[in-house]
Amino acid sequence: MRRLVLAALLASASAAPAYAQVQVNVGIQLPGPPTLAMIPGAPVYYAPRAPANVFFYGSQYWLFHGNGWYAGPTWSGPWVVIEPVHVPVPILRVPVRYYHVPPSQWKGWRADGPPHWDGHWGREWRETAHEREWREREEHWKHDKHDDDKHEGKRGRGHDKH
Repeated sequence: MRRLVLAALLASASAAPAYAQVQVNVGIQLPGPPTLAMIPGAPVYYAPRAPANVFFYGSQYWLFHGNGWYAGPTWSGPWVVIEPVHVPVPILRVPVRYYHVPPSQWKGWRADGPPHWDGHWGREWRETAHEREWREREEHWKHDKHDDDKHEGKRGRGHDKH
């Protein structure tokens, strides 16, 4: 029952647009529009001279600050908190070297690879609510199928005897 309630809450949260959340002051003040450079092999731009981890993707600015993600329509915000499941995958795949203010726990990580998001948010950050629901259904189906195989012999469900 808890999973059903949690799934319903996640589904309703993911249906709401990111800007329906509360605007926050992140304490980062850029002096002007940052110069952007494309990250090789990615559809993401970064601000090489910004005093923060500023990216541009999907017609909006993304900021990683204080172990959290924020998004805004312009370089000066207004910024809103973005839950990890709503951060676009191309942003999450940006290599560590493009983060000008990386958290201390990233020290020693490969500069040419993305941050280890699993260690921070767990494995679930990669899946949206509907993807998780389909995966759980498939896992349940596979589990039920194997249980049926045990009861029906090696034929399994839906296989004719020849």
